[in-house]
Amino acid sequence: MKTDTLYYEDPFLCTFTATVRTCEAVENGYAVTLDRTAFYPEGGGQPADHGTLGGIPVLDVQEQHDEIVHTLSQPLAVDQTVEGVVDWDRRFDHMQQHSGEHILSGILCDRYHCDNVGFHLGADTVTIDYNTDLTWEQVMAAEAAANAVIWADRPVEITYPDPDTLAHLAYRSKKELTGPVRIVTFPEADCCACCGTHVRRAGQVGLVKVLSCQKFRQGVRLEILCGKRALSYLSQSWEQARAVGQKLSVKPVEILPAVERLEAELAQTKLRTQELEEDLFAHIAREHAGAGDTLLIQPPMRPDRARRLADTVAHSCGALAAVFAGEADSYVYALVHADGADIAPLVKSMNQSLHGRGGGRGGFAQGSVQASSEEIAAFFHNQKEEPPCATT
Repeated sequence: MKTDTLYYEDPFLCTFTATVRTCEAVENGYAVTLDRTAFYPEGGGQPADHGTLGGIPVLDVQEQHDEIVHTLSQPLAVDQTVEGVVDWDRRFDHMQQHSGEHILSGILCDRYHCDNVGFHLGADTVTIDYNTDLTWEQVMAAEAAANAVIWADRPVEITYPDPDTLAHLAYRSKKELTGPVRIVTFPEADCCACCGTHVRRAGQVGLVKVLSCQKFRQGVRLEILCGKRALSYLSQSWEQARAVGQKLSVKPVEILPAVERLEAELAQTKLRTQELEEDLFAHIAREHAGAGDTLLIQPPMRPDRARRLADTVAHSCGALAAVFAGEADSYVYALVHADGADIAPLVKSMNQSLHGRGGGRGGFAQGSVQASSEEIAAFFHNQKEEPPCATT
């Protein structure tokens, strides 16, 4: 038997009474059908409503053969009258997101002759897929137009046109439709076949904000927020911008040039640091000129810099240069042999003894160990050819 769909008669209805028709145990709880319901079932990219029936949480709602099936955590008695309470915050959030998507999609599809080929209303953001490549500038222009429609606050029109009227109506639809077709119209923005719940007036969407536009298949995927979600996101972003601005001693709207100045200063600092580091490496190499196998235990540095030091010292000492950079019980290492001699057996034994990971080929190896400087020095001391240890 068909369930009366109160959510279409009044999408703002959040309390109602109904008679329980059936209640069956299912894998995730109890499947309950009613003679009528205000709970919207999952469909068209929009999640199901949540709430309570007879005080029992409604976990899911699905449409099956014209019946609306509610999944509950506990059973209800057949033929009893129950009160349903829809989670209004969740319902209105979905209405804002879905309605905002209509407005934005209608504008984009009209302006740039594309189709909305995918829509997902997630717990955090809304994603929309289009089958045409769109630029960020085009999307931003559409966002501005969408918000203008919202602020104009015209009523949303929902109709079920007769077949002849429908045949002459220009409307968006992702698939071929049969039977009565529900047309949702946002004046000056969109006309679309849709089964979702929507606001009564465009102004109730509040705001549309596009977060990203990424290449996706033959088109793009947009990530958007509407209404309260958009406000919360922008408020959080503003608070972060304000906090960052305070640290940089600039206004929030002046953060970008301040960060660019910091980036330039950092690049110069890195360059100068690298120059000083190269001078230090050269000095260390001169200290070990002709010394043969050499172990160096250094303060923390990046793996690529440890390799650079090992390479520089190896050429100077004329044999194996083993550089360990770190502190406490964690070090990265780089081993370089001046003549390219195979050091794989040494590295294997070292990794086993010092709880290390890594390797290489020929006369080079790099990785990390979980050992103290004393343990590292002891390992090399116990090798057949004891390298002099220089700790800095």
